[in-house]
Amino acid sequence: MDNKKPIEMIEEYFGKVKDPRKERTKDHKLIDIITIAICGVICGAEGWTDVVHGYLLFS
Repeated sequence: MDNKKPIEMIEEYFGKVKDPRKERTKDHKLIDIITIAICGVICGAEGWTDVVHGYLLFS
């Protein structure tokens, strides 16, 4: 069993994903967006609206 924190494991696995966005549109790191999306799905989000609502509710 790996003793890494969940965020470290997410970053290790998804950190290799190539960011297709143009440099001028990168307001947030891709790994942060991926992590928020994963957390949203775990919490029952069924779409981006739910993810954003949950993020705003708990931030």
